[in-house]
Amino acid sequence: MSDPAASTSIKMTRVTWLVCIIASIGFAFDIYELLMLPLIVKPALASLGGVGENGVPLLTPGSPEYVKWARMLFFIPSLAGGLFGLVGGYLTDILGRRRVLTFSILLYAFAACAAGFSTTLYQLLFFRCLVFIGVCVEFVAAVAWLAELFDDGHQREKVLGYTQAFSSFGGLLVAGANMLAAWLAKEELVPAINGGHEAWRYTLISGVIPALPLILIRPFLPESPAWQRKRETGTIKRASPFDLLAPGLRRTTIVTTLIFASSYGLALGAIQQLPQILGSPVKGHKEIAEYAKGVVEKANEKAKADTGKPLPEGKLKAIRGNAADEAVAKVTLSQELGGLVGRFALAMAALVVVSRRMLLRCFQLPAMFVVPALFYWISQNLQADSLTMIKFGIFAAGFFTVAQFSFWGNYIPLVFPVHLRGTGESFAANIGGRVIGTGAAWLTITLSESTPPDPSKIALTGAMIAGCYALAGAVLTQWLPEPNPETMTE
Repeated sequence: MSDPAASTSIKMTRVTWLVCIIASIGFAFDIYELLMLPLIVKPALASLGGVGENGVPLLTPGSPEYVKWARMLFFIPSLAGGLFGLVGGYLTDILGRRRVLTFSILLYAFAACAAGFSTTLYQLLFFRCLVFIGVCVEFVAAVAWLAELFDDGHQREKVLGYTQAFSSFGGLLVAGANMLAAWLAKEELVPAINGGHEAWRYTLISGVIPALPLILIRPFLPESPAWQRKRETGTIKRASPFDLLAPGLRRTTIVTTLIFASSYGLALGAIQQLPQILGSPVKGHKEIAEYAKGVVEKANEKAKADTGKPLPEGKLKAIRGNAADEAVAKVTLSQELGGLVGRFALAMAALVVVSRRMLLRCFQLPAMFVVPALFYWISQNLQADSLTMIKFGIFAAGFFTVAQFSFWGNYIPLVFPVHLRGTGESFAANIGGRVIGTGAAWLTITLSESTPPDPSKIALTGAMIAGCYALAGAVLTQWLPEPNPETMTE
């Protein structure tokens, strides 16, 4: 979609290439942090929640106490990120894009590392809140920064589309990091934390690694030229969150926020619950349970051959959990591959599909059918040899759902003026996505509570919740405003 009001393409210099590269890394590791929780929530709760007399974790998917803590870990950090992210968006308009970016990365780098050393569930919850706050602020500032770097609409669409496509590399990397952490923990090739080798801890700590080059490089990058120019000339208006509900922006703010929430609801209500469904130690997926059982038996046999004694129950529990996490991570890798392909497909489609409503519907309508149908099918086939079919299905679900996240990064900067761009993006992304959208995870976890725990019920509930969110988004898209090219320079 080209911008008639600003059609002069700028030459890609070393600085602009560096900005794009750093932004791509930032987008990748924002998603890296956000997608980490679905991978580690089950083993983390099992570890920090204690075990019963029979050695089985007290907190297993579907049990009342598990539901309570999983609900809190999914929703409270998102709520914190949404509310503080809204403040961060406002500060982005007041203090500048680059400065807020730097501090947000410092925040989530520290919190990501600290979360891996948590010794209580409350500590884990606190540090995950800090991670979400940093990530939510970083996303808003990065999108505003990139959008204002390029005056030509066609060039801006390409830059926003392709840099955001790297978000799915973050999903691939966190799935790979989780598999690597499971292997390192199983082989005990990393230092023990809190007296044990648990993969989820190393996965959490890995979040600090990609933040290091960003912390070093970003302070030396240029400020947004559009924001800097208006500040130096004294023409930038004083941002106020209440302006988002002024007559000229009210429809844009409300509709964008609600449809953004529907995209997140699809992902968090169903797709991100997949690790809990497949890897549950009680009625989880048949093939994953058999694989974990085989790993435990081999480890026990080896211990008997070496020492003449079987491994203690606590050790066997950790081995079983790490093996199940490793198998689940291989399935979620298919989802991330689908999301990666979907983001690149969106980036290419954005250049030829003029209507933003039509562009969104190309991915929104298929997702409305694919995701609920897949999770309904999973709910009926957990005890069958169905893992290959689940991999194909979750690839398709990731393709159509994750592409919608890139759409919002392209669309939102086009519909809010410069002085409100950070605030407007933050409201839609954080109140819509992080609060209302994440409410889908809260609903799925709450409504699927059962005794004994039943992963099939989680899948069935996820199918219904995701379907409701998707239907609401499809209906509301009828009122999604088409961008006004003049907004980019106001």
